[in-house]
Amino acid sequence: MSAPGHRVGYVLKVYPRFSETFVVSEILAREAQGEQLEIFSLRHSTDPRFHPEPARVQAPVTHVGRPERAAEGWAVLARAAEVVPGFAGRLAALLPELARTEASEVHQGVALATAVVEHGITHLHAHFASLAARVAEIASRLTGVPFTVTTHAKDIFHESVDPDRLRRTLARARTVVAISEHNRRHLAGRFPEHAATLRLVRNGLELERFPYRDPRPPGERLHVAAVGRLVPKKGFDRLLHAAARLRAEGRSLRLSIAGGGELAGPLGALAARLGLEDAVELLGPRTQAEVAALLRTADVFAAPCVVGPDGNADGLPTVLLEAMAMGVPVVATDVTGIPEAVREGPPRTGLLVPADDVAALARALARAADPGFDRVGTARAARALVEREHDGARQAAALRALLPPAPPARPTDPAPAAPAPEGALR
Repeated sequence: MSAPGHRVGYVLKVYPRFSETFVVSEILAREAQGEQLEIFSLRHSTDPRFHPEPARVQAPVTHVGRPERAAEGWAVLARAAEVVPGFAGRLAALLPELARTEASEVHQGVALATAVVEHGITHLHAHFASLAARVAEIASRLTGVPFTVTTHAKDIFHESVDPDRLRRTLARARTVVAISEHNRRHLAGRFPEHAATLRLVRNGLELERFPYRDPRPPGERLHVAAVGRLVPKKGFDRLLHAAARLRAEGRSLRLSIAGGGELAGPLGALAARLGLEDAVELLGPRTQAEVAALLRTADVFAAPCVVGPDGNADGLPTVLLEAMAMGVPVVATDVTGIPEAVREGPPRTGLLVPADDVAALARALARAADPGFDRVGTARAARALVEREHDGARQAAALRALLPPAPPARPTDPAPAAPAPEGALR
């Protein structure tokens, strides 16, 4: 059922983004429930590949440009003055804080405010409490249209996070979504004055795309799969060391790592130093369909996440949920929200080990392949948890419930699907 009268504008730093499948899944789930959405992207994507799912998204996509010359910036302000009711007064009230804001953010906030009015947007929803939320906040202050934000990990854990700026976003957002109870407690602990605005809404999956089947007994050569960007917080270097331990113990093993990133070269070099050239394959970026095919061949899925040297950490890897949904036994570390999905039980949904503990990681991988380990019972419990707590349809309903009452339609409102301005992606 749709939210009557609402037209929600999604504000995203980059759209589409290969690594942010959770955003596309969320949009598809909300559209499936009849919500009218538009997408506003603040940067063009530079990803070399895309999943097929964005082609199913019905929401029009508008790229919010950044003026390169002063004259273009004035044109943005002039257009807002014509379109946004009360623009001059609201801009004047905001000037003291805007003077301390990156100029491009201000211009994009003003341009977004103009689009909000022209497109009949009644609510803004940003992903990540960083650039996207800051731009949505400016547009909200200039138009009076409320905004919400879903927080994740880098936007709240990274060393670059400005606590005063984040506090202001939390103060002005109608609701701040945390994707795990760990994240909600973290924000409530740091900003107790805004704890009442925090809501837990877990990321969801399109479950029908990840059909379950009971896991098979592992073959003689254990196949371990891992998926994610090749960056420090994923902990793939620890996984290579764990694989080397298992090899040293005489276990035959194959490790497939899918994903691209800055550590592709160093991880390949590490695998060579550890003598794993014949056991490790770095597959590069893979679509969700290709990842699903990889998971169907895997005996174990590993998520060896760590807290990076810059404080960055994974919130809860989407692909970990996908593996659990499909019936692949998982081994994961106790970082941020992961223990909320991978539980030692009862019932057990996976094997959880301390982050940075290579020996424990190796033991858990071996245990997952042990004939005495209840692979089927663990996999069934994991699927049940995903259905209960990470169903995309339930996530969409929870997000819709956060919307305020829709404003009354204006008699002169144009048709909802206003023509896309110059610069629209499609």
